[in-house]
Order: sequence, then C-alpha cells, then structure tokens
Amino acid sequence: MKKNSRLWWAAPLAVMLLLTSASAQTRRRIPRPSPHIPTVGGERAPRPIDGVDPLMPQPERGAAHTPLLRLVEPAYADRVSAPAGADRPGPRTISNIVVDEPEPIPNEARASAFLWQWGQFLDHDLSLTETTEDELFPIPVPLGDPLFDPFRTGRAVIELFRSLHDPASGVGLAHPRQQINLITSFIDASNVYGSELERTLAMRRHDGSGALILSDRGLLMYNSPGMPNAGGKDDSLFLAGDVRANEQVGLTAMHTLFVREHNRLARLIRLAHPTLTGDAIFERARALVSAEMQIITYQEFLPALLGPDALRPYEGFRSDVDPSISNLFSTAAFRLGHSMLNDRLLRLDRDGQPIPEGHLPLAQAFFAPERIKKEGGIEPLLRGFAAQRARKIDPYITSAVRNFLFGPPGAGGFDLASLNIQRGRDHGLPDYNSVRRGLGLAPKTSFATISSDLRIQQRLEEAYGDIERIDPWVGGLAEDHLAGALVGELFHTVLVEQFERLRDGDRCWYAEVFDPVTASQLEKIRLSDIIRMNTMIESEIPDDVFHSPPFSPY
Repeated sequence: MKKNSRLWWAAPLAVMLLLTSASAQTRRRIPRPSPHIPTVGGERAPRPIDGVDPLMPQPERGAAHTPLLRLVEPAYADRVSAPAGADRPGPRTISNIVVDEPEPIPNEARASAFLWQWGQFLDHDLSLTETTEDELFPIPVPLGDPLFDPFRTGRAVIELFRSLHDPASGVGLAHPRQQINLITSFIDASNVYGSELERTLAMRRHDGSGALILSDRGLLMYNSPGMPNAGGKDDSLFLAGDVRANEQVGLTAMHTLFVREHNRLARLIRLAHPTLTGDAIFERARALVSAEMQIITYQEFLPALLGPDALRPYEGFRSDVDPSISNLFSTAAFRLGHSMLNDRLLRLDRDGQPIPEGHLPLAQAFFAPERIKKEGGIEPLLRGFAAQRARKIDPYITSAVRNFLFGPPGAGGFDLASLNIQRGRDHGLPDYNSVRRGLGLAPKTSFATISSDLRIQQRLEEAYGDIERIDPWVGGLAEDHLAGALVGELFHTVLVEQFERLRDGDRCWYAEVFDPVTASQLEKIRLSDIIRMNTMIESEIPDDVFHSPPFSPY
C-alpha cells in the first residue's frame, strides 16, 4: 500500500489518544496498552457525509438515497411492483401460530443483550427505508384476534404503508420496483454523524473544538433545530445522526456513548495538535469513531453471532466490490435481532443490583428519553446489557414487540413480526426456498429439514401448509443453527456476503485509512473500553461485553 493512499498517521505522541487517558487509567485501575497515536500528515480526503465519493469509479455506490441491492430476483405478483406473497397466509395469522413465544428461551452461547443492542445500533448505521403516505398496504387481522380484534368486528387491520422506491423503477418488466436506502451503506458511524450535511451541521459545535453538542449531564442534544426525527420534530426528543435514536432507551444510550467518544477524541486531538481547525479535528475524530465501530463489529459482534473465522481474511480494498446494503439483508436477515429481544431492560447499579426505579419493561422503553434523563442516565442500561443473556435466535419473539410495539393495540400498538413479514412482501422478497435457490443453497424438502425442533416443525406446517410458501424472515429464523454460530445456513450466508462486501468495497476501511502500526493499536479496542472511558462504569462489566458472565443471575 502506498503512503499516499492512506491517512498516513505514523509517529507516536505522548498523549494517549485511542484507548484511554491518564485520568481514566488511574480511576479504573485496569492496565491497558499504550496506543500508537495518529499525527498530522498527508491525508486523503475523507468520505463525504452523504457517501457520494468523487474518488471512486462509481461515486454513488453505497451512498445515501440509492437503491437497495438485489441478491435474488424479486417475486412481485405482477413481476413489476405488486406485493409478493398473495398465496401465503396473512402475516398476523403466521405471527399468532409460529412467532408467539411459548416461553423465554435463552441463547446457548451466553451471548449478552449487547448482541442485539449493538445489532440495532449498527443496523441504523447501514440502512433506513422509509414509507410513503399514499400507498397503504394494511395487514389483515384474523377475526376475533384477542388483542387486535377483541370485539370480533372482522374489520381490524394493522396499518402499514409501502416503502419509498426509486421512481425510475417499477415501470416495467425490465425495471421492477427498487426500494431506497436513505442513509449510507458503509460502517461509517452515520448513526452518530448523519448522512446529510444539514443534520451534521446542526449537531456540531462551531467553536473550533470539532466537538458535537451534548445537553446537560452529557446526554444527547435535544431536537431544538427541528430536524426530521422518528416520533416527530418535538424538542423533547433527542437529536442524533439517525432519526431513530429515540426508538428505545437502550438505543439512545448507545448513541449517547458514541457522541461522548467523539468528543473525548476531539479533545485529545486538539491537545496534540493545537493548530488544527475545528473541521480538521472533527474529521480526525470521525475517522477514529468509524474505525472503532468497524473493529467492534468485525472482532466482537460478528464472531459472537456467526462464529470465529466466518468471514474470509481481509485482502485489501477492491474498487469492483459494491458495498451497498442488499434488500434481503435489510428486509429479512438482519432482522434476526428481533428474536433475541428481552422483555425487559435490566438497569443495574455498580454493585449489580437494580436501581431504585427498577428494571424497565421493554414495552415502556419506546420513545421515552425522559427515562434516561430522570432515571439514572445511561450507565444502568449499559451494565444491564452486559449482565443479561439474550434470547435464542428462533422464530419466536417477545410479546412486548409482537403485541405492544410502540403501545397497546388500538392505541398505536403494532406487531413487529407481522410488520417484518408484510415488509418482505412489499419489497418483493421471494419465498424462503426460492431465496435459498437464488443464493445457491439446496432447497429444503420438508419442515423437518428446516428445524429439528418438533414444535417449530408443527407450527410451520400449521401456518403455511406448504414448504414453498414460507416467508424468508420466518424460515431463516426457524433453521437449525450452524456449528459455532447462533444462526442457520440462510442467514449465515446472507450476513457473510453482506459484511464481506461492506469491508472489501470501502476505500475508507480502517486498514486503508491508518498506517499499519496505528491500525494494529486500534484493533486492540473493545466496546468495554469505549464504555469505561465515557461513563462512570469501571470493572463491574467484563472486558467481553458480548457474553454475559457464566454465573450471572440474569
């Protein structure tokens, strides 16, 4: 690799920038290696916020506001744009028969709740497909559904609108409907910084510090600029790089953590290089935070989820690789985390005991930023994620999101399983076996070949009747897990394919941006380090927060 192809930051400095600071080192009394420090040098231009990269042969690959990638041919009913799955059972029927959780089933590998929480945080760095307001695609509710049609009206529906799509698509057999990813595909911390310059500028302190704005007690800034936000433009909601930051308080805690990390790095960069402009400091800190997210994902999250060595070794940037997010990944495979959700969020003090306000039912955690402000900050939630074992990845999900997502039925409540199934049909995803065939996998020949669990076999057969009618999200969750992994063959295949392209097709991958010595020092960082350096949490969490302690009571 030539020097001018990197941000060539090589010489060490006295300031400990990447892994810790002297004050944090003294406070927590946990020795960490002294890092190699990036210096000022001849650097290549950073990727623009919106991902449109003039240094790339195809500048819009992976950029915001570009179509999701197709790994398999869509199966629209009219081969152009009409939703798929007209011959499949109704999504709420499938949810009631297959997805209804019989009892909480913890995962077999002691994966902690950080696995699904990092998955959600990461997902909001990778894809966002919003809906129209003029294409209603409602989900029928079975007559007499005890929660959604308790008065047996037969008229109840779960409201859903179709996803936004490229207006140049869906106009003929040669151009079927293609949905739009509104954010950058890269692991570039767009959930921290945004994918549109206007949003980024609204969150920055324009005082030469290169820092992002925080509110009192180191919490996220409030949405006083009135930027687009899930939940509305209300200034009682927090503002972050991604519009979904207030979706549930655990996610808000992760956003808060990484804004603090940006500001920590910005302070230390300014100390090391007092002549740098605020813009230069901001871009240095942004590059480091992006690198940290990449490293945590590939060295902690993916090995815990897919098993060690699931991805082939990195061999350098390839300009011919398209890093865009695939429709199959976004709409089916990476929604596997919904199966891991716990029905309550643990909130623990430094002694491992519940805080005075107690643990938080997941159904009460949605769009509730005041719970972070008034009920102990982010530390109790982060300790809880590290202590709590996530549920097994299977076709079951907790009632907190299957029946009470964003509120009770009739008062804004939804069924997340039904939404996932219907969204897959909206996007034209083929049935489970057709997806397997399209990816070069052998089709399943019976319900028993999908899962060795008799109860799952029976539920699939009762709901679908025919193996060729199964929705890919349901079938992928139902598969027996591969050895050493927490997922089955289909989702394993889709995730490996996606994460290899995200890495290999990114010219700003950390191993390309930083010199080898700095990159090797960055690779030592763990999510637990980010937590300890930016909170009051010390040794009460393990170094590996993606696995709960063997004897955790949770």
